[in-house]
Amino acid sequence: MLQRHLRAACAAAAAAGALLVAGLSGSASAQPSASPAPPTAAETLRTDAAPPALLGALQRDLGLDRRQAERRLANEAEAGATAGRVGAALGTDFAGAWVRGAESDTLTVATTDPADVPAIRAHGARAVVVEHSLAALDAAKARVDRAAAHRATTDVPVRYVDVPTNTLVVEAIRPDAARSLLAAAHVDAALTRVVKSAEHPRPLYDLRGGDAYYIGSGSRCSIGFPVTRGTQQGFATAGHCGRAGSTTTGSNRVAQGTFQASVFPGNDMAWVATNSNWTATPYVTGSGVQVAGSTQAPVGSSVCRSGSTTGWHCGTVQQLNTSVTYQEGTVSGVTRTSVCAEPGDSGGSFISGSQAQGVTSGGSGNCTSGGTTYFQPVNPILQSYGLTLKTTGTGPEDPEDPGDPGEPGGTWAAGTVYQAGDTVTYGGASYRCLQGHQAQAGWEPPNAPALWQRL
Repeated sequence: MLQRHLRAACAAAAAAGALLVAGLSGSASAQPSASPAPPTAAETLRTDAAPPALLGALQRDLGLDRRQAERRLANEAEAGATAGRVGAALGTDFAGAWVRGAESDTLTVATTDPADVPAIRAHGARAVVVEHSLAALDAAKARVDRAAAHRATTDVPVRYVDVPTNTLVVEAIRPDAARSLLAAAHVDAALTRVVKSAEHPRPLYDLRGGDAYYIGSGSRCSIGFPVTRGTQQGFATAGHCGRAGSTTTGSNRVAQGTFQASVFPGNDMAWVATNSNWTATPYVTGSGVQVAGSTQAPVGSSVCRSGSTTGWHCGTVQQLNTSVTYQEGTVSGVTRTSVCAEPGDSGGSFISGSQAQGVTSGGSGNCTSGGTTYFQPVNPILQSYGLTLKTTGTGPEDPEDPGDPGEPGGTWAAGTVYQAGDTVTYGGASYRCLQGHQAQAGWEPPNAPALWQRL
């Protein structure tokens, strides 16, 4: 089991003082055994802080008991960190990673080079050899997206890289429309798979009264995540919910704020600055979930959504970096999930464990018969608008804490959104980002080996 392998890896790391991946060897530099053990990924991402509401939704929607739900969240945190380390070491051979199993206890890493298999297995992961790298598939999808921008694509509403099958999938109401789009994009048919689908994704807003927040004269959406920008408080939400300058009122119909910026289509992101009567908190509205960060969950991970129409529902991350065409236009860079949603849930919170993932964009189906929902990842919203996610503050803050690195210096900065592969300096050392996240106090590179690899 992945959890068992990772415990062993963490024990080895503790004895070594740090987990330093050298190429694909997985070796560590020897340090005195008295050195404090670095925090595990589950500890860094606070999976133990998952509240009863989220655990209950996981049990209901994924058919788990409570212990399985808790173990699943911990395994997913460790899998994300391991996938980040292995992916960085594989470089251009890397073809994606995903988790499977009721408890997400199997991490699979794909590579285009059979010589990488022993090293992948040495990190406790299952290895598969495939034909196409993730970079090649992403590049093919980008070409299709560019071609779609100049064509009517309502009959080809969804496009994504499916890492378990190592293909670029195009979902189409009319398969001939998909083939025409692929031909226009000059994409090799060997990279692609056309799937016939009746899915008609739509943004999930409505024009009825509700209990989340109201835009203008009455349309309703759901708050995503509370944020700050300097001393200004507010929240992130979906772009299709309102345009810059639109005013909002809260569920109590009290004046709340104003949309400061909004993008839709293209992306589906916006943020609302609230007045002094409203205070940003690290909680997901009405749930008790405390947000500890914004580390991106890997494919296959459990993810839960809170919305003003249907409350809590859970599912799994199916594909990252998906393009979906609504009647209003195409939105790219969203994440596709098996979670259901309904009108009025738009803008609401998607969260994995304690880690904010994104805001509800749109989808198909409903929460009676089931459906597919897409979310706009939260990190691009934070980065685009210079926002800081409101969190509980999870890391060591006492300067006497043994994990404190001392006088830091360097280029790392709290509040910055980092993507996997970014490099920083801190305390005289260089580090590579393993998983996309917004940096915060306590997640300095030496304190967060789940997020940063020392070079």
